[in-house]
Amino acid sequence: MDTIDSLDTAVLDDPVGASLGGAHAHLARRHGQAVRYDPEVASFSSVGAAPGPGAWDDLTGLLGAGEFADLFSCPALPPARWKPEFVLDGHQLVQREPVRPALPAGLRVVELGAADVPEMLALVERTRPGPFRPRTRELGTYLGVRDPRDPDGALLAMAGERLRPPGFTEVSAVCTAPEARGRGLAAHLVGELAARITARGERPFLHVAAANTGARALYERLGFVRRADVVFRGFRTP
Repeated sequence: MDTIDSLDTAVLDDPVGASLGGAHAHLARRHGQAVRYDPEVASFSSVGAAPGPGAWDDLTGLLGAGEFADLFSCPALPPARWKPEFVLDGHQLVQREPVRPALPAGLRVVELGAADVPEMLALVERTRPGPFRPRTRELGTYLGVRDPRDPDGALLAMAGERLRPPGFTEVSAVCTAPEARGRGLAAHLVGELAARITARGERPFLHVAAANTGARALYERLGFVRRADVVFRGFRTP
């Protein structure tokens, strides 16, 4: 398989804008140079990696005055009058070698749909993997692990597809209920999603907070390598 250095990964410099200009165009809201996801799907906005004159005013017009602007890993910074809300260092990783760990015996993987959204939101609330909204599952395939021995079939873990810049699909919302950790559920789900993404001719990638060294170690065991250091930023529009 190709090394990361030999891949054309420039599209990953602005994964939000690239997704909304392609596979997720049907979920986009636009104003001039600015674009954002439907707010019920995701919080992310973009003005491109190198915004032109007026781009930040366009984003204010799109979001509204005094509203939250989640710029994800956008390398461009807004004008000084934009109020910072958060800054978080992170890494962007791309899978180089596929690894697909086995699922522990007695468990089963299911595709999650509209009827599963309340459980998905409840698991996100417990585990805090990152932004997740009522329609986030519309971004791609979401998989979960259930225990058939549980009469209620409680959702133990999940992971899904999020951003989809051309040629790539991001793995996201990786989370496991506290009582089910240490059983390799997250590793299996990430490996399963990555295998499906690769099978359709795309390359899996993901983001991880720099402070989350345990998650990064897991992803590296699953064949992911660091492509770039990124900074996740949020601002309040003027």
